[in-house]
Amino acid sequence: MTESLRRSGEYEYPQGHGQQPAYPQAQHASSPVNPEWPPPPAYQPAQPAATDSTGHGGQGDGGGTALPGGVPAEPTAPAPKKRAKGPLALLAAVAIVAAAIGGGTAYGIQELTGKNAVSTSSSTSTTVVPSSLKGTVAGVAKAVSPSIVEISATSNAGRSTGSGVIITGNGEIITNNHVISGASSIKATTNDGKSYTARVVGTDSKKDLALIELDNASGLQTATLGNSDGLQVGDQVVAIGSPEGLTGTVTSGIVSALHRDVTVSTGESQGQGRGGQWPFQFGGRQFNGDTGSSTTTYKAIQTDASLNPGNSGGALIDMNGNIIGINSAMYSAASDSTSSSAGSVGLGFAIPVNTVKSDLAKLRAGSQS
Repeated sequence: MTESLRRSGEYEYPQGHGQQPAYPQAQHASSPVNPEWPPPPAYQPAQPAATDSTGHGGQGDGGGTALPGGVPAEPTAPAPKKRAKGPLALLAAVAIVAAAIGGGTAYGIQELTGKNAVSTSSSTSTTVVPSSLKGTVAGVAKAVSPSIVEISATSNAGRSTGSGVIITGNGEIITNNHVISGASSIKATTNDGKSYTARVVGTDSKKDLALIELDNASGLQTATLGNSDGLQVGDQVVAIGSPEGLTGTVTSGIVSALHRDVTVSTGESQGQGRGGQWPFQFGGRQFNGDTGSSTTTYKAIQTDASLNPGNSGGALIDMNGNIIGINSAMYSAASDSTSSSAGSVGLGFAIPVNTVKSDLAKLRAGSQS
């Protein structure tokens, strides 16, 4: 039986090609402040009010200015401090919260305004999973599934099915470049069954990444982009995508290896293999056909979480619900996708999320490389 390694993107070809259709709480940081005492009467020379370590007057219980005869005057209450207004107040509040939480627990930061708000995590320990389901596959699925979409892209070569990750509430979605490459039309379906038309914002074939945006979308649930630098071999992970068009499929496994050199084609014609399989190079060997002369190599996360055609562009997630990779390729033991031995054999690959984050500004700027 012929061995093959294919990208996890499913293709359906037009009739005539001989293929079957595809299927703390913030601690107050204020210091004690001495009250501002009123100026002394004109008939007595001004004397600075003595204070003790608590900030209270050192003479008498009230610490006020003495009147003739040694009778203390009523102390004057300090003027109320004015509440800071505007951006400076907001930044100060955010800084206090970040400093307080950052003392023992990693935290997530989300831009507060603008359509390009992206939720990112400072480490893989940030938890977005419900506390009652923390550390479970069910918890990860519940927290992240609403942020994963199925993508259907139509081109002259046929129709491809893949997946994508929602990163902003107005419908910015990260996926693989090979899922939408050469597409004349793109549609995305969210977890609740709503369908949207999408347009390509930017592509980077060298990293096999693309950014698309849904038309007339708002209020979508966004995923949290984690930190792939914190991954270790053996960490548990969950994959969510739409293999074979089965929307919202959840699988689980571990991180099998890190920094795998995976080579794929950057050309549209080379990228569309037979039966939904993709030309692929690994370890100096080519699988499922020739990748052609235009290729790119990236460092991938290897996982044994089951990936199949259609998982491309979907999410690889840690057990706290953070996206740590974009699923991009899988190995198949058969060259024929209709064979009973075709499908996942536990060798899947994902683009690290830190690669995605570093490429996001370029994609948003409309790069079409």
